[in-house]
Amino acid sequence: MTRFEKSPSSLRELAGIATREALADAGVEVGSIEAAYVGNAAAGLVTGQEMIRGQVMLRPLGIESIPIFNVENACASAASALHLGWQAVAAGAHDVVLCLGAEKLTHEDKTVGMRAIGTAIDVEHRAELAAEVGTPPGEGEDRSFFMDLYADMTRSYMRVSGATAEDFAAVVVKNQHNGGLNPRAQYGGELSIEDVLSSRTVVDPLTLLMCSPISDGAAAVVLFSEAAARRAGVSGPRIRASVIRSGNRHDHDDPLAGSTALAAREAFERAGLGPDDIDCAEVHDASAPAELMVYEQVGFAAPGAGPELLASGRTRLGGEMPVNTSGGLLSKGHPIGATGIAQICEATWQLRGEAGPRQVEGAKVALTQNGGGWLEGDSAAMAVHILSAD
Repeated sequence: MTRFEKSPSSLRELAGIATREALADAGVEVGSIEAAYVGNAAAGLVTGQEMIRGQVMLRPLGIESIPIFNVENACASAASALHLGWQAVAAGAHDVVLCLGAEKLTHEDKTVGMRAIGTAIDVEHRAELAAEVGTPPGEGEDRSFFMDLYADMTRSYMRVSGATAEDFAAVVVKNQHNGGLNPRAQYGGELSIEDVLSSRTVVDPLTLLMCSPISDGAAAVVLFSEAAARRAGVSGPRIRASVIRSGNRHDHDDPLAGSTALAAREAFERAGLGPDDIDCAEVHDASAPAELMVYEQVGFAAPGAGPELLASGRTRLGGEMPVNTSGGLLSKGHPIGATGIAQICEATWQLRGEAGPRQVEGAKVALTQNGGGWLEGDSAAMAVHILSAD
């Protein structure tokens, strides 16, 4: 995984760094890779590269001739690429595959990246909304349209759960602390609740520090079948469950009706595990309130009890089940087409005991949750993965 940042490197350079590191970590040569699954969401809109993004990223590394699949699924692009690579290995079609997510969102025109992110919705429906109010919401360089959606969700969540702006600020304080321990994180350090609340308002009640930043970066993993891993002498975490769900219309007052809850329940069933078995988790905190909502959606907390779980200290480093040890999207950054595999990298380091000062002691089982896009009240794509140390 590269460091997530506003990078001067190109998309293919970022992809190359992550891919070379993944191959070296796995101890395999380019020629051992039988297929590649490449997640990217916005290159067509930001850099103009369409259709053959994966081939363009991987050819400089000598990865060619093999099947290369381009996967675009909004912020869940990398997690979707991983899911397809996992399917291929689990089905016996391939023994060793590369899964890569890469994104370049920064641009000399600051509105380009924002507008690209804002297309991960039903654009015809958005046009209808714009006609009703006279101007498209969320346009400009200060935010993407998604922050308007997150703000609306947050206000609804506050009414149902009793959550406060201080609760959301506490999520930021926790995750920025964790990011300060992660050399690959875009930001990180010690903040106070007041620091977060006094930062510029983006869309009420969200302040700037409650929103994930524009980022560039790449992350990659190599997946082995069990037989190939034995032959190569490779040990490491196993994917116990890989689940992708599309969004659905549901009652926002019911946190268990949406795609996150459905994907999590299926993942736990496939893994033969439950929420209490999870030692650490990486979740999609594109805005700070989202982390509290996810606590409830995946079963870490009862409906309405997300703020209580946070206040208990269980989800902090040193707690019983730390969440977003990497710093999460808020601190680590959010290059949207890379985020899902970056979560898998953090989970892998935790399960290997290689996370340094942010290591969760005795971590054996990890969960990742990564959502993308928005469609009629729910994420358009939702991915949940469960990994175990053996």
